[in-house]
Amino acid sequence: MENFIRTAKTTVSGQQQKVFAFKKLLKERMTNLSMDSSYAERYLNDGFSGGERKKSEILQMRLLDPKLAMLDETDSGLDVDAVRIVSKNISEYHNENNSILIITHLNQILQFIKPDVVHILIDGKIVREGGAELADEVEQNGFDAYRLALKGDGNDEA
Repeated sequence: MENFIRTAKTTVSGQQQKVFAFKKLLKERMTNLSMDSSYAERYLNDGFSGGERKKSEILQMRLLDPKLAMLDETDSGLDVDAVRIVSKNISEYHNENNSILIITHLNQILQFIKPDVVHILIDGKIVREGGAELADEVEQNGFDAYRLALKGDGNDEA
């Protein structure tokens, strides 16, 4: 995994990565994600559990420093402690120079990360957008009202 990420970082940045400095940063980021340092010696995601793969994705994001990170169901397969750890790393990464799109079906990760904007997407269409309170509304009421409104069943409240 270490060689893959270091090579990717060199490609993205256009600058050769100093091996010892990169190893130090990698170890620090892995520690922040509660990842065993032995994972650095394995092939990317080889033999990783679902939760370990999700942490690996966040590790790559933290090291490759993209301007836009798209995280698809980052909270799936994670226990509550891992969701906290991953959320903390996402929050630490996010700043005025980057954007993060988090795709989730559950509100679990949003208990730890306050979104700037929430979009509800049904059948490929954004049917509603709002602030963090919209995620709470969906958690309480589900998606049915939005599905009905999309079908034009006369429910204009959604």
